[in-house]
Amino acid sequence: MARRGGDEHEAFGRPSKRGSRPRTKQRPEHADAVVGFVTGVDRGRYTLLLDEGEDDERNVTAMKARELSRTRVVVGDRVDVVGDVTGDKDTLARIVRIAERTSVLRRTADDTDPYERIVVANADQLVIVTALAQPEPRTGMIDRAVVAAYDAGMDVLLCLTKADLASPDELRGLYEPIGVGVVVVATLADPASVETVRDRLRGRVSVLLGHSGVGKSTLVNALVPGAGRATGHVNDVTGRGRHTSTSAVALRLPGAEGWVVDTPGVRSLGLAHVEVAHVLAAFEDLDEAAADCPRGCTHLDDAPDCALDDWLAATTDPEARATREVRLASFRRLLASRTASVSA
Repeated sequence: MARRGGDEHEAFGRPSKRGSRPRTKQRPEHADAVVGFVTGVDRGRYTLLLDEGEDDERNVTAMKARELSRTRVVVGDRVDVVGDVTGDKDTLARIVRIAERTSVLRRTADDTDPYERIVVANADQLVIVTALAQPEPRTGMIDRAVVAAYDAGMDVLLCLTKADLASPDELRGLYEPIGVGVVVVATLADPASVETVRDRLRGRVSVLLGHSGVGKSTLVNALVPGAGRATGHVNDVTGRGRHTSTSAVALRLPGAEGWVVDTPGVRSLGLAHVEVAHVLAAFEDLDEAAADCPRGCTHLDDAPDCALDDWLAATTDPEARATREVRLASFRRLLASRTASVSA
């Protein structure tokens, strides 16, 4: 009769006592590991760029080592790699370590989903690509992207396309006062316009994010000739584009002057993971004033005894007060976007 009870896996995967080495929790040091930069992820396979010298840069395909099975590796990660790192056809290396990340851009499926999805690691700035027309800009989504970037400790650049169809003045007025850089592109067919954007990306790792149909993939193809990112069109009935990019990929700008990470087009951006303190930290003047707020203060318009209202009332200079009003209203609008519709 089969023995009942005990460990049901006891008969599987355990070495016999005779001739086996003692089990240990000590991990190998992998002193011979080389450093790679993750440029693409596809169904458990990772494309890495190895740089062991000016004349020895190559692409390698790798998988995760067993000890990293529960750890997510994303585009932008710096990793240690062992095994076959020649980059030859049909070779496979192993990722054994992930370096500490300097920034992590996250999103959730919606505002109640506790599961965070990492979009990209180690990026310097988020470039929010928005069309001024066809499709119409949606400030709710821009606000959410700004919040996600501030939460990650990243700079923000708003890239406004199709300026030949509509004026950028309104969006400039909304975002420049809160430290968001703005670059305006009349048409991506104009090399001078593309060069204006490239100047803002030079020497940095920049993540491009935007609704489908705003020209994001077209911009990437213009910035990185030969990138071959698929482009789509805007539906005349719905006013929305269709998804063309299906996964994030890092592409080097010509002349080794930086990287752009093209991400799939987004229709929603959940912010369940964002803490108010992280957004507040992006506003140094407001962060200092909020130190006098009562414990648990939401800092929103209806928050009782919020010190930010006192900060606003404390100045009598009309110009200074106008500046503070814009800053405070913008900050509270961003906070409100955390609980607004994720497809705003």
